[in-house]
Amino acid sequence: MTRERVYLFDTTLRDGAQTTGVDFSLDDKKQIAGLLDALGIDYVEGGYPGANPLDTEFFSTKRTRKARFTAFGMTKRAGRSAANDPGVAALIDSAASAIAFVAKAWDYQVHVALGCTLEENIEGIDDSVKAAVKAGREVIVDCEHFFDGFKDNPDYALQCAEAAYKAGARWVALCDTNGGTLPHEIEEIVRKVAELVPGDHLGIHAHNDTEQAVANSFAALRGGARQIHGALNGLGERCGNANLCSIIPTLLLKKDMADRYEIGVSLDSLRGLTKLSHTLDELLNRSPDRHAPYVGASAFATKAGIHASAVLKDPRTYEHVTPESVGNQRRVLVSDQAGKSNILAELERLGVTVGRDDPRVNRLLATVKEKEAQGYAYEGADASFELLARRVLGHVPAYFEIERFRVDVERRHNAQGELETFSEATVRVNVDGQSLISAAEGNGPVHALYLALCKDLGKYQKFIEDIELLDFRVRVFQGGADAVTRVLVEFGDRDGERWSTVGVSANLIDASFQALLDAVAYKLLKSGAA
Repeated sequence: MTRERVYLFDTTLRDGAQTTGVDFSLDDKKQIAGLLDALGIDYVEGGYPGANPLDTEFFSTKRTRKARFTAFGMTKRAGRSAANDPGVAALIDSAASAIAFVAKAWDYQVHVALGCTLEENIEGIDDSVKAAVKAGREVIVDCEHFFDGFKDNPDYALQCAEAAYKAGARWVALCDTNGGTLPHEIEEIVRKVAELVPGDHLGIHAHNDTEQAVANSFAALRGGARQIHGALNGLGERCGNANLCSIIPTLLLKKDMADRYEIGVSLDSLRGLTKLSHTLDELLNRSPDRHAPYVGASAFATKAGIHASAVLKDPRTYEHVTPESVGNQRRVLVSDQAGKSNILAELERLGVTVGRDDPRVNRLLATVKEKEAQGYAYEGADASFELLARRVLGHVPAYFEIERFRVDVERRHNAQGELETFSEATVRVNVDGQSLISAAEGNGPVHALYLALCKDLGKYQKFIEDIELLDFRVRVFQGGADAVTRVLVEFGDRDGERWSTVGVSANLIDASFQALLDAVAYKLLKSGAA
């Protein structure tokens, strides 16, 4: 059976850049374009040349080797020709191999947003596409608000799509711009459009405002479309775009899809998807979504004891695909809902060999449940769990002992006479019978403590010089006057390793310091310090 080709269009660098809190630097864009190209994406849309200096510079040279490097822009303005429109000229003058024009396909939007006649809008589509095709560019036309437009005035929406196709557009992308269309509507409307524009020239550009952008993309595929637009990690304005990190593995790993469709991403490339997803978050200084399908840390995590027991017997009991297929890993979480199977599975993952009937396993399980009743959460703090487990099993050296610590917070005037808040911490640590005292100022009390703790650990200093505090999260575990604070900290090192630890106390600083101590001890353990 011959499989049909489906083309993937990535808009992370353009539509994804409209995500609240996301700002790409030029270097970010170059790196992400290269990663998308290596993955096997067919089209990489990089932005709007001429709209700002960064995008203009980005399009000064081709940034992909295999993927079609795509520039985005508007069709010509009403009242002038495409040849005399500076926006169209910037697109044609760029190094893009393909041009994506956005065009209104909803008569309401034409009147309100563009302020021109319906005929002028159609003319703009026709003239702009022909100009780009004449310049040797492949053309995609994003029919903006297409589905809302079709519901209000189907004849005009179809005129817009047909005008783009007849003018020479390789792809006519139907956009659910407001993200409110449902899957059954998408499939039905795409089928009707395919009667005028062949399906192998139709694309879908879905937004996620009803949490159905991925479902809508597959609905369009069923309706006949053969190009899917989306963004890594579902980035995009408002609620985001269709998530390519969910679409790609579904197309490759689900038999119904894989038997019928072929995409440019290979199964080998798919194994790098989790890393790619996390790399993007790292570049944007965002914490990865633990619960993201396929690539999230919890995507293949099992918490309940009876589930863990089943997974250990056969992973298919609670996994729809293998985690390795997308570069992820199976995790059996240790929590207050954990059973013996969870503990054994996690110990096996950590490389700790222990018999199922070893009494220390029951002791560790009881300790975990007791600690979690106090507020600890090991499912998000692997490093703290490993330390706890190895301590119960008797395998962690006592690297150092904290004799005392102190943190001072002071608000005072700086040298410029400005009122600022300063934090200073002092830590006294005993290493092999020698007391070492270190002090440091930080941006806040926890940062000051971290700097002071890592300033001088004697013979262990060489092992911790490259660690970096990456994230710090606080949660009040119990409210009221007896509130208990849970602190999770995440560290990393120059090798790209990341680990998380937890501390719990009625005192925020004490909880933070517990987590910091675990983080340093874990680094020493993994470095082979003795």
